[in-house]
Amino acid sequence: MIKVIISGYGKMGHMIEKELQRRGIEMVEASEDITATDPEKAKACVCIDFTTPDAFRANYPFIAKHFRAAVVGTTGWNDIKADVFRAFEEAGTPLIYASNFSLGVNALFAAVKKASALLKGAGYTPEIEEIHHIHKLDAPSGTAKTLGELVEENLGAKPEITSIREGEVPGIHTVTLESACDKLTLRHEAFSREGFAKGAVVAATLTEGLQGVHEFGELL
Repeated sequence: MIKVIISGYGKMGHMIEKELQRRGIEMVEASEDITATDPEKAKACVCIDFTTPDAFRANYPFIAKHFRAAVVGTTGWNDIKADVFRAFEEAGTPLIYASNFSLGVNALFAAVKKASALLKGAGYTPEIEEIHHIHKLDAPSGTAKTLGELVEENLGAKPEITSIREGEVPGIHTVTLESACDKLTLRHEAFSREGFAKGAVVAATLTEGLQGVHEFGELL
């Protein structure tokens, strides 16, 4: 059975703790500063990271070097993705990452990929809108960026992304593909952060026997 150390003990950290308890998975500790973790303790544990872009940028070398595996839900580090992947690969530490660990959002990714491919060359213009709570630090969201990449790769057109920050909205992502004849709308709305916690814990269970760096959706 896996053991988990949570990096970042905010709202997401507390939700992950509840999901671990629900599944009977041991949470060894939760830390606001993962680099203070005892390396001997870390090597037996999976690190689940939901911190901030700046914190993850500072912490990923420690996580890669000392933990048995890592699940990273923090976004806003795409520009150093090659460096992060290299650090985990060289350390031999499995990494599962995602712009969004919600199972529903990963179904949305698959639907957008398929729909975009089917409509390629048929005169459709894509647009993406994402709405999040006012505390979210990155814009566009990592999920919106992933959706944009899927649309551009499969439809052959780069979508405009609109970011809105309001209230305590957990996350709404809408992809629109519109032509002169019709409009297709694909939308996911999160009711709470619980879905992200559930997906992250599922990912942690998938690290057993895993090697290399993987996007969560690839493993579902």
